[in-house]
Amino acid sequence: MPDAETVRRIALSLPETTEKIAWSMPTFRVAGKMFATLPEDETSIAVRCPKEERDELVLAEPEKFWIAGHEAQFAWVRVRLAALEGEDELTDILADSWRQAAPTRLLDAHPRLGTPAGT
Repeated sequence: MPDAETVRRIALSLPETTEKIAWSMPTFRVAGKMFATLPEDETSIAVRCPKEERDELVLAEPEKFWIAGHEAQFAWVRVRLAALEGEDELTDILADSWRQAAPTRLLDAHPRLGTPAGT
């Protein structure tokens, strides 16, 4: 099961990612834009996710994904680390969120980063 240190290692391996404490929790940013947080007791992460996709994820896998009340109006979803199938799934989730925050120059430099395997 991935843990907070696994999240940190994977997030910081993404291009130009930095870690910054905000709201008393670790946050991960690319070019200054936040793409992931380790809230509360570090048993979950919050990541960027378009609202339409987020709602589908929560309905399909409520044991894995949920929407925190204070984040409902934003395009973010929570992910329970214990429910993930392993590091590969965590990597895919973090990379997808990174792509949503990364500037065009980084997306152009890393066109395959964050895209589903096999595409």
